[in-house]
Amino acid sequence: MTTDWLELAVHGLAHAHGVPPARGVLRQQPEDFRVVELPAVEPSGSGEHVWLNIRKRDNNTEHVATLLSRFAGVHPRGVGYAGLKDRHAVTEQWFSVQLPGRAEPQWQALDSDTITVLRHARHTRKLQRGALRGNAFVLTVRAIAGDRAGLEQRLRRIDAAGVPNYFGGQRFGAAGANLDTALRLFDNPRLRLSRNRRGLALSAARALLFNRVLSRRVAAGCWDHALPGDAMQLAGTRSYFVADAIDDALLARIAARDIQPTGPLAGAGDSPVRGACLALEQDELAAHAAIVQGLAAAGLQQERRALCLIAAGLSWHWPDDTTLILEFSLPAGSYATSVLRELVLEQ
Repeated sequence: MTTDWLELAVHGLAHAHGVPPARGVLRQQPEDFRVVELPAVEPSGSGEHVWLNIRKRDNNTEHVATLLSRFAGVHPRGVGYAGLKDRHAVTEQWFSVQLPGRAEPQWQALDSDTITVLRHARHTRKLQRGALRGNAFVLTVRAIAGDRAGLEQRLRRIDAAGVPNYFGGQRFGAAGANLDTALRLFDNPRLRLSRNRRGLALSAARALLFNRVLSRRVAAGCWDHALPGDAMQLAGTRSYFVADAIDDALLARIAARDIQPTGPLAGAGDSPVRGACLALEQDELAAHAAIVQGLAAAGLQQERRALCLIAAGLSWHWPDDTTLILEFSLPAGSYATSVLRELVLEQ
């Protein structure tokens, strides 16, 4: 493929708050990107599944899942996890291993320089994808050069207004490989792919379209407020309603973060949005008609995703003049890199 997918899907996206006022080094070491998964439920203490809270360093989620499968002697489908976590990071996340009527192995035997079992407990159900409230982050940006006062101002602005809820580069694979796979699948629906690889490809194609629509709205200055005909999502849910008119009551709810506008996760069916919102989305998606059609043919149904991302509990401090440490939490399915891209340009 000659298409520069990452330029289209990630690097070429509009900034909501202007070009970042500083440059910095990200992930100089795994400890610079710390993530703690916030589970939707806690294990009950009994059941045929063992839930394990594992800290991993410079390891990807699928590798740890495979390791658990082999160590416990279960089929890979017997291992569950809520979401993929960054490899080049120190992360804490939950896994589940199905062991019906079987004694547990000595989980601490898994401990190494890169993996630590922090806790384990039985539960009645397998851990399903997406079954988390969100993630808490502690991020270190080093060798910062630029306008420190401007960076402080930018942090306050992000704390107040949020950032565009872009899908991060991880979603698209190395050099956009997941998007290449999606196009090959659209050209040949019988292409043999594992269930996981097929899911990653379709998800990346959807994410590309969402990012392009969101970037269009950021450039137009309407990413954080409603257009006539917008689908407005209720905070903390996937439910939404269509706002044909923008009145004071709607504006007050947006300001209170009770609702926010959404963008398309493409698939089959008619778009729920109308008016100016529909016109903007159709105009942007027309440039990617083959992807839109491919997603519908693959059986995906249209969904919506919030356009604005709030970094909850955002705080920061400077251990020295060129190092910035950030702490915040994000809801499930969102990316810390979307916050960082509004703050600093990567050196």
